[in-house]
Amino acid sequence: MPYFSAMQIRPVLSAALTAVVAATTLTAMARPAQAANNAQTCSRQVTMRGYSDALDKTTYQGAFVGDLSSLTTDRRGSLFALSDRSKVFTLDHQFRPAAVTSLADEQGRALDSEGLAVERNGDFLVTSELEPSVRRFDQQGRLLGRLPVPDTFQVTPDGHGILNRTLEGLTLDRGGRTLVAAMEGWLTSDGMNTRRFQTWERHGRHDFQLARQWAYTAEPGYGISEIAATGDGRYLALERSFAAKVGWTAKLYLADPRGATDTSDMQALANDQPGVRFAKRTLLADLSGTCPSLGAVSHIPSQANPLIGNIEGMTIVGREPGGRLRLLMTTDDGESASEITRLYHVTVRLPH
Repeated sequence: MPYFSAMQIRPVLSAALTAVVAATTLTAMARPAQAANNAQTCSRQVTMRGYSDALDKTTYQGAFVGDLSSLTTDRRGSLFALSDRSKVFTLDHQFRPAAVTSLADEQGRALDSEGLAVERNGDFLVTSELEPSVRRFDQQGRLLGRLPVPDTFQVTPDGHGILNRTLEGLTLDRGGRTLVAAMEGWLTSDGMNTRRFQTWERHGRHDFQLARQWAYTAEPGYGISEIAATGDGRYLALERSFAAKVGWTAKLYLADPRGATDTSDMQALANDQPGVRFAKRTLLADLSGTCPSLGAVSHIPSQANPLIGNIEGMTIVGREPGGRLRLLMTTDDGESASEITRLYHVTVRLPH
């Protein structure tokens, strides 16, 4: 997966915006970035290597390349971007769309597709935050089945979930044997800062069964937009929020559920409820507060850090010498003229 640095990207953005799908490549951005300098540092753990707006307001085979809500890779390193308009785009090594797959529910209707993971055999696991649900599709978009979801996650009045605030982040762990999903918002029976993570364990080749659940305390006013397994039992958790005076804000945390209480049978949880061990949560970087703007622009007049948008997708694409994780992030532009589809390259050093 190539690097792209702010110095390499900015000079080619204006040309790339007009013709990225038809003819433009990101070759100029693909050379390895130089060692991070102070201007790129967001925190001791996180460095913003660069960004690209080349996919903004583009199309591929008649499909709008935007509304991106999730990024993930398969075991061969192929990169996929999920649109919340029921599309999965396969991106090539220069981040250009190379294929698109359409998804639909059991009645042939579009999904509010938010989280994406790819199984070892290539099948897609996709969350929808409306019901909520987790569905399995093959790479041609054929619906193969659904995974069980806790009754309490269902949207009120059937459960305690809030419409459009349910299953958002999704990641596979333990070599594909464990599936983990994060609720974007709180359950109405829980404290407003409490978020639940649900796991499924694989039994057989395709059968995932409900397993451990645990709780996490989010930043007040923030929702979890994406998660990624780090491979050591911990998870990156991306939290983001919008406020009229500052625009979009985003923070990257490390969630450690090892030793957390299994909350599967708990119908109600207060924020940091006594006697319940929540996942340990460590701030890695306030992306909107401490990352440099890198010369980025924003179409939102109130946006305090013009680099930051509605960041919804995140995946780990590799490791650097020394162990730093290489992340790719994306924004969801909502097909709005005021929003931008933007890719970010970020490196993260995990604390011990």
